Amino acid sequence: MNSKSKWMLSAVSFLLAITLVMPSVSASNLDELKKEQQEAERKKSELNSNINQKANEISENQSTLEKIIAQINELESKITETEDKMNAVQGEIDQTKIEIDELKKSIEELEHKIAEREELLKDRARAIQLSGGSVDYIDVLLGANSFVDFIDRFSAVNMLIEADREIMREQAADKELLAEQKAEVENKLAEQEQRRAELEKLKASLDGQKKEQAGLKADLEAEQDRLAEEKSVLEEEQAEVIGVSNDLEKKIADEQARLAAIAKKAEEERKQKEAAERAAAQKAGAGNTPSYSSAPIKNSGGFIRPASGRLTSGFGYRNIGAGTEFHRGIDIANSVGTSINAAAAGYVSYAGVMGSYGNVVILTHSINGQTHATVYAHLNSIGVSVGQSVSQGQLIGGMGSTGRSTGSHLHFEIHIGAWNGSRSNAVNPSNYIGG
Repeated sequence: MNSKSKWMLSAVSFLLAITLVMPSVSASNLDELKKEQQEAERKKSELNSNINQKANEISENQSTLEKIIAQINELESKITETEDKMNAVQGEIDQTKIEIDELKKSIEELEHKIAEREELLKDRARAIQLSGGSVDYIDVLLGANSFVDFIDRFSAVNMLIEADREIMREQAADKELLAEQKAEVENKLAEQEQRRAELEKLKASLDGQKKEQAGLKADLEAEQDRLAEEKSVLEEEQAEVIGVSNDLEKKIADEQARLAAIAKKAEEERKQKEAAERAAAQKAGAGNTPSYSSAPIKNSGGFIRPASGRLTSGFGYRNIGAGTEFHRGIDIANSVGTSINAAAAGYVSYAGVMGSYGNVVILTHSINGQTHATVYAHLNSIGVSVGQSVSQGQLIGGMGSTGRSTGSHLHFEIHIGAWNGSRSNAVNPSNYIGG
């Protein structure tokens, strides 16, 4: 190898070394952003839960309030009905008073008739007393001068007797009618007053219930206002947290974009280095295979299979007992500790615990100028750190069953573009690494 080739090789190596060191400066920064994002997501989830709880409480309170209002409306309807009945009873009482006034007039007339008869009977008694005793109707008859006179006297005697009888019958009947009318008046008045008293008692009871229900309604409305205010405060806090979370996501996306730019630059410099090494080797007449060719064999997509084992779950929709879900990658099963290798050269953009992923490593790559991200989840161990540069095929961890997992396996994803936590840019890894 001549001096010019050695100089070119040294320059390229120096530039590559500088590039590989650069991401370590922000490694802790990205890790902190991830932790902040997880905390923001946790708080957002907690706020969502609290908001839903408040919404449920408001709904239950509103349901109770509606029942109370319905009861109040029903009570008001009963009160109106009772007042109508009271008015009807009052109308009957007023009519009874008119009837009583008429009965009183009738009673006055009866009393006047009875009084007149009493005077007549007293006069007759005085006449009998003045005549020296009782009237002897036989003497009257026997004192007749002729048969015609006898008949006349007999008729007169009969008329007197019948008149006395009629007076006594009328007197007895009027006294009985007078007693009946007085009793009827008293009964009607007592009955109507009793009905009115019962209705007034019922109305007082309904008014009391209505007052109690109105108080409960006021308490519930105050509680509804309090819950609504608390829900509003939580929603405002949620808006702030969502804003922070979105800001963190943007920062993470920016950091991944920065790492992707570094990876892209590293890829270009690697290609320049390989070209320089090939040129230098050709000039030096070297027949040995250059060191770069010892890397794992890539397929046409630039990725290699990250672990050995059996494919147990493919890409797309599936149901594992908790309902249908979208599986954003593939699962490769093997024993715990099986080597997990980088599917392509790149940089570690995340390494640590992440929810249902368990222990996870996320790599950012630049392949033929296009940013990609790969995800390695459920690891038993992690062998790399955030910001670290890794080569294709480099050991990054061991297979395990952490997070939401039912057995030892690797959950592997490929995303075209930066990883963003969604399936929007996830692609089927089998199309890039084979079955």
